[in-house]
Amino acid sequence: MATPKTPKGKAATIAKPAPKRGAAKPVTPSAPAKKPSGKVSQRYVIIMAGGRGERFWPVSREKTPKQLIRLLGERSFLQQAVDRVLPVVPAENVLIITNAAQVAEVRRQLPELPKDNIVAEPIGRDTCAAVALGAAIVGARSEKAVMAVLPADHVIPEERRFQQVLKDALDLASRDAVIVTIGIQPTEPATGYGYIQTGPVLAAAEGARTYKTAFFKAERFVEKPSLEKATEYLATGQYRWNAGMFVWSYATVAAGLAQHQPEISAACERWKKAAAAGAPKLLKVLAAEYPTIQKISIDYALLEKATNVVVADGSFAWDDLGAWPALARHVAQDADGNASVADLVHVDAARNIVYDGRTRGRTTITLVGVSDSIVVLTDDAVLVASRAEAQKIKELVRKLAQSPKHQSLV
Repeated sequence: MATPKTPKGKAATIAKPAPKRGAAKPVTPSAPAKKPSGKVSQRYVIIMAGGRGERFWPVSREKTPKQLIRLLGERSFLQQAVDRVLPVVPAENVLIITNAAQVAEVRRQLPELPKDNIVAEPIGRDTCAAVALGAAIVGARSEKAVMAVLPADHVIPEERRFQQVLKDALDLASRDAVIVTIGIQPTEPATGYGYIQTGPVLAAAEGARTYKTAFFKAERFVEKPSLEKATEYLATGQYRWNAGMFVWSYATVAAGLAQHQPEISAACERWKKAAAAGAPKLLKVLAAEYPTIQKISIDYALLEKATNVVVADGSFAWDDLGAWPALARHVAQDADGNASVADLVHVDAARNIVYDGRTRGRTTITLVGVSDSIVVLTDDAVLVASRAEAQKIKELVRKLAQSPKHQSLV
């Protein structure tokens, strides 16, 4: 959650759809990560990119949500997610699971990926269905494959550390029938994340490879805790944040679904056969079956039931950038704690988040006696909210969607 801030004086780029582009202690590798060889690889990465990003309204919209905008830097979060994994897997082995409203923009932003690697869910059915779909496509290509499932919208500034953890996790998952979840070392008693309690460090088998990443047995998954509980977790050193990053072989995830979610497992097998017949066949089958598939998260469906879960120690800086207040961790702040990406002039204003996302007619923004607020401007909407009530922006978006007059703003 807490990551290094943008250096003083360095402003973030105005948000808009991004342009195209052609078991030891964890350590940072001493040499840059190498591109994978041109040989066909058994390693895959599935990036989940179908979220709506409602907490970043009005900059984030249904067709161009958080993962598709340039909120920080010159590349969208999705483009950055792909950039991070290309030194580990070839482009032809990177799959994007998105939705029908966003698929065109995803393809525009990622021309380096094969068209059929970008797949739109007919309807959102939570993460277990999306995982099963990704696994089906990978399994149709190779039942010996190993894959990582990663979110599209996280901030990971320490890319080489992340790549080392990812490579070690992929290697472990290719050798053992384990479900690997990358747990982030907590830096504060955050109440907005689920936690994973870790057990003993896994000892390497005799003659087995030694990893730079530490792996632990997963003892239990814990829902978002109270501040008191989170403080206890942090003090023990045994807990990690659940970042929603998973690594497993096709055989392992298929076996896990068969044991714990037989209906979704059967659907996964059908989708695998359809994917083997080609993209048109897969899309036809998904259109018929996907709307009725069980809606359940992969955590509830599999992770919390399985007994072969391993935690990879995510010792890299990380932030899921869940809502507007998180922006303050990544842009420069003035002496009064105002974090702004705007031409801001103020008197007696403190600890505000100010973001000017307008693409034309930008003007100076002035604040007087305003504190602990969020002010965001776009070409067609203005948001003013209390920082403490930032999570209610989702409620506001739902209210806008219900109004015929305002539906175009969603």
